[in-house]
Amino acid sequence: MPNADGGELVIGIEDDGEVTGVDQPDDKRAIITEAARSRCVPPVAYECREVMDGGLLLLRFSVDWSPEVHDLTDGRTLLRRRDQNMPFSQADVAALKATKAQGLVERQYPPGATLDDIDQDLVESLRERLRPGPSAEAILASYGLVERRGKRLVPNLACLLLFGRDPSRWHPRCDIDFVRFEGAARETGSRLNVVGRERVGGPIATLIDSAVAAIKPHVKARQRLHDLFFNETLEYPTFAWQEAVVNAVAHRDYGLMGTAVDVHNKHDDRLEAISPGAPPEPVTVAELRAARPVHAARNPLIVRVLTDLGHMRELGKGIPRMFDEMERAGRNPPEIDLDGSSRLHVTLQNEVVFDAETVAWLERYSDVGLARDQRRLLAWAHSHGGTFTSREYQKLAHTDIYGASRDIKDLIRRGLVVSEKKGGRVYKVIEAAPPVVIPEDLQPLVGDLRTRGFLRNADVRQALGVERDRVRDLLRAWVEEEWLAREGKRKGTKYFPGPRMSL
Repeated sequence: MPNADGGELVIGIEDDGEVTGVDQPDDKRAIITEAARSRCVPPVAYECREVMDGGLLLLRFSVDWSPEVHDLTDGRTLLRRRDQNMPFSQADVAALKATKAQGLVERQYPPGATLDDIDQDLVESLRERLRPGPSAEAILASYGLVERRGKRLVPNLACLLLFGRDPSRWHPRCDIDFVRFEGAARETGSRLNVVGRERVGGPIATLIDSAVAAIKPHVKARQRLHDLFFNETLEYPTFAWQEAVVNAVAHRDYGLMGTAVDVHNKHDDRLEAISPGAPPEPVTVAELRAARPVHAARNPLIVRVLTDLGHMRELGKGIPRMFDEMERAGRNPPEIDLDGSSRLHVTLQNEVVFDAETVAWLERYSDVGLARDQRRLLAWAHSHGGTFTSREYQKLAHTDIYGASRDIKDLIRRGLVVSEKKGGRVYKVIEAAPPVVIPEDLQPLVGDLRTRGFLRNADVRQALGVERDRVRDLLRAWVEEEWLAREGKRKGTKYFPGPRMSL
C-alpha cells in the first residue's frame, strides 16, 4: 500500500462483507499488528486501531503513500493494485522510484502559504462528500494536506491546488484551456482557425465540474433513423470524454509549471485531452493503448480527494471502461499518444464505425469473454457480409500475421468462426443465438429462484404486489412458455425453473 496510493485495510471482514472478527491470542495478534514494521525494509509507518463490531474484534490499519519504495525482508517488492499484491521486477522498482520522486511535488510546502490561503468554506460545503471531521482543518489533516509547524498548520501544494482561494498564485497553469477549432487541420498566423476559447480555472475540487459544464454544450447530439424511429445519441459517450478530462487533471505532472491541461474540440470530428507529463512509471503508453487496468500514483493526495468527491472510482479501471464505452457506442477506440513535449494525448473520434443494429447484435457475444479486438472483428465481419480474412483483421487490430493467427485460432476453438474451406484464408462468423430475454414481470423473481430453487403463488403476489387472479394468469403463461415448470397441486404447488430459464 505505501508503494501505491496508501489506503486502509480491515482484518476480520471477509470478501463477501461478512464480519468474522479476529479470534487470535494476544501474542499472535501482536505479530499481525507489527508485521509491516518488522518485515519491511525500510519499516512502514502506519496506524493500527482495534474496533469492535457486534462483539467481534476488527483490526483497522491506515497507511499513507510513502516517498520511499518498501521491500519485504525476503527481498521481494510488492505493489498493491486493487485487491492484489503485484510482484515487481528490479526494472519496475527503478521506475517506481522515479514516480515516487514526482509524487513529492504535491507535498511541497510553498514559502509563505498559510491556512488563510485555503477556502475553508469550500471544504465545509463538500463535507458530506469528504471524510467526516469536526472542522475544515481536521478534514484537511485527515488527507495529509496540512502539517503542524509550531502552533500553526501550514498547507502543502496539493491542498492549495485542491482548495486554494487562488490556486494560480502557487501554480501559474493549474487550469484547463478549452479550445475549439474548425477546418481539416490546425492553422496558424493569418489562417488561425480557432473559433472559440475558454480558460477554466479555480481549485481542483470544483475545476472538473466547471470544465464539464463548459465542454458539455459542445458535445453534440445526433439523430439517426433506426427501426422507423429517430434515436438521439451524443457524438462522444459521456463517460469517455469526462474520464479523459478527469485523468488529465488528476495524473498530470504538476512539476511542469508552465503548461496547462488542454482540451481541444477539433474540426467537428474529434475531442482531445492533453495532459502535461508522460504516464507515471511503470505505466506505459503501450499498456494504456491495450486498455489494461494499470495505475501508478503520481499525485496520490489529489487522487484520493477526487476519488472521495466522486470524480474517480476504482483506480486503474477508467481507461478500460473508456474503451468499452466507445465500443458500445460503435466508435473507434481512443487514441493515446505521447508528443515530443512529453504531453499525453487522449483522442476520441466521433465517427460511427458500427451502426446501432451491429452494436446490439454484438451483445450476443458479451458473455463469451472475448478480447476487445476479437469483438471488433465480429462486429466488422457482421457489417461486411459475415466473413473476413486474416489481412483484414491485421489492419483492423493493428497487429501482425502471428497475432492475427493466434486470435483467429482462438475464435475457431470457441466455435465462433470457421474456415470457409480447408487451408483457406477466408473465415465465416457463426451466428450466436439471440440473448434470452426473461419476461419483465418475472425478472424481479429470478433472485428468489436462484437462492431457493422454486416459487410459490404467494411469493409472486408479494414481490409484484398484484391480485391473485393476475398471479394465476402470469404463472400459467410462464409455464406454457417454459420459463417455469409446475409441480404439486393446490396449496402444495411449486414452480421450478423451466427449460428456458438459465440460472
